[in-house]
Amino acid sequence: MSLTLHMHPLSSYCWKVLIALYENDTPFEARLVDLSDPQVVAAFKALWPTAKMPLLVDAAAGRTVPETSIIIEYLQNAYPGPVRFIPEAPEAALRVRLLDRLFDLYAHNQMQQIVGDRIRPPGAQDPHGVAQARAQLAMAYTMLETELTGRTWAAGEAFSLADCAAAPALFYANKVAPLTDAHPNVSAYLDRLLTRPSFARVLQEAEPYFAMFPAGD
Repeated sequence: MSLTLHMHPLSSYCWKVLIALYENDTPFEARLVDLSDPQVVAAFKALWPTAKMPLLVDAAAGRTVPETSIIIEYLQNAYPGPVRFIPEAPEAALRVRLLDRLFDLYAHNQMQQIVGDRIRPPGAQDPHGVAQARAQLAMAYTMLETELTGRTWAAGEAFSLADCAAAPALFYANKVAPLTDAHPNVSAYLDRLLTRPSFARVLQEAEPYFAMFPAGD
């Protein structure tokens, strides 16, 4: 098989790429990366020194492709399918890329800051950083409430890169900073994402690992 995705089923950023792969039924091999195994980590760093998941290896092309948005664009170009994640029209493509950045930077990363603080050793917590992350996440919810008005998917009527980014970000963010009655558009959008077959499959595969998710206070 040409494509290998180095990943972990609980990783939210891995979900972003898995959704894209499942949307177009792109054949690939999933290779679990156990970061507790020094040999596995060493081998993974040899592929990509940051050791950040996911990482796509295309053996047929001799390419190693990091970073989720880049991976999804690479898949669209090298392994196209019925779902086009970045539109051809320049203005529409810019909107999709902007929303992709908004979900990653202001929802996804802030959620990870909050979750990451839960697994820090005693005395190493960062309450100021967590407070900042919660403020950024609240801002993102407010902004998205307006952005999503009248739309089926993040950028319009077509499922896109932005939705691949939104699904894991909002799923986990809703666990650490639950959506409220003040966010009906965001809540309804998350409900639509949850019923999208590609994301439902990701969640089903991740279910055996959910006990590893660190509970809050």
